[in-house]
Amino acid sequence: MTITFHNTLARKKEAFTPLESGKVRMYCCGITVYDYCHLGHARTCLIWDVARRYLQWRGYDVTYIQNFTDIDDKILNRARKEGITMEEVSERFIAAYFEDMKRLGIGEADVYPRATHTLDGIKRLVTELEEKGYAYPSQGDVYYQVRQFKQYGQLSGRKLEDMQAGASGRVAVESAEDTKKKDPFDFALWKASKPGEPAWESPWGSGRPGWHIECSAMVRDRLGETIDIHVGGSDLVFPHHENEIAQSEAVTGKPLARYWMHNGMVRVNGEKMSKSLGNFTTIRDLLDGKWWFPNQTPRDKPIEPMAIRLFVLQAHYRKPLDFTEDALEAAANGWQTLKEGLLFGDKYGKQLNWDNLDILATGTNLWAERFTAIIDDDLNFAGGLAVLFEIAKELRKEGNIIVHEGKTETDSLQLYHQWRSLVELAEVLGFTVEPEAESEATEGLSDADIETLIQKRTEARKAKDFAESDRIRDELSAQGITLIDQPGGVTKWHR
Repeated sequence: MTITFHNTLARKKEAFTPLESGKVRMYCCGITVYDYCHLGHARTCLIWDVARRYLQWRGYDVTYIQNFTDIDDKILNRARKEGITMEEVSERFIAAYFEDMKRLGIGEADVYPRATHTLDGIKRLVTELEEKGYAYPSQGDVYYQVRQFKQYGQLSGRKLEDMQAGASGRVAVESAEDTKKKDPFDFALWKASKPGEPAWESPWGSGRPGWHIECSAMVRDRLGETIDIHVGGSDLVFPHHENEIAQSEAVTGKPLARYWMHNGMVRVNGEKMSKSLGNFTTIRDLLDGKWWFPNQTPRDKPIEPMAIRLFVLQAHYRKPLDFTEDALEAAANGWQTLKEGLLFGDKYGKQLNWDNLDILATGTNLWAERFTAIIDDDLNFAGGLAVLFEIAKELRKEGNIIVHEGKTETDSLQLYHQWRSLVELAEVLGFTVEPEAESEATEGLSDADIETLIQKRTEARKAKDFAESDRIRDELSAQGITLIDQPGGVTKWHR
């Protein structure tokens, strides 16, 4: 089976062929570290982590790089406001990033390059652009000469002529930066230092790099001149990724990336997520139950990380994702279904005598085949989830039969392989669950103790002392014991 990706550059799906057989070099534009990560960051980081997981599961050796932008006006503004250094702001929110991503089960990239750690590579790239006639210095700044790169606009589909016509009402008021440029479309590669700002020495004077050049340099330093896959949010297509291509390809004469892939944005109740609208949420506030929908009663109820993962993966990665209360509730309920399926072996494996089974491969794994065929089509994780739910619902049905009837007619070995398939495929999408630990009270309650309490409850029911009957049921329930009353006055139970 062949994996296909929707390539933003080609504007169509294309079969995936890596530059080097069996190996994938993948770069994800990471976050600017001036604040806590929000739900949009969660979607980007989660989607491309799962893409990396899937490629690894399909047998590829993946090198996955994700950067931190730690030189930026927003970081400097926060540092000024708090009276601390830019480095202190960056370090605080890089640490917070790792905390939040760990809670969501998002794996770490192989390397996290930072702009401040790539200054030599940045200055080398700017120098080469200047030597090749694509860049020019101006009053301590250095600008990229957009019209020199004839392929400009190939990723976004934008044409300079159209953009110039659309900007006619804005270019009349020039900024201080505009007066330094040869053309309004030129963008900064290096910025001259300003009083009170961090700065680094360069051939053009003291200053700091522009945003776009940072990623071009980090890709080149860590992965080479051409990589397999470059990913990020769709808001980065223009100008960031368009400018990356212009910078890198003007120097190397080679494609920066074979495949460009972009995930859709997150909306809240159909609106853009923003602090001004009051619908902005950080990952940690959502997970800790400290956030609620506008005009809603505060819920003060933490959201399970795996429910957030399910919410993100239930929509195709290229489409917008609408964050609503109903969608969140559906994801929470859906996770409970998957959770029950994943815990099936821990709950019923012993009863099904799995410890004594001669576990052998059963030939073709039809679930895995379907799962693969679906996700191979442009990372259709939502379709892959449907396969997981199908398995989980069947296992839940079997679990109910075991609870109520004490056994199942389904072959034990078949159930084992079904459960193992669910666990394996769920791990590809990052869904894991720990076996539910029994409470100390339950551990201390023997089977004989439970039988004694059930007998007392039966006697209470015969005496029509329903309050005592309910009390005993509640006592057992609080200790993890479920009672099933059956015809003829028989009561079965399970932990």
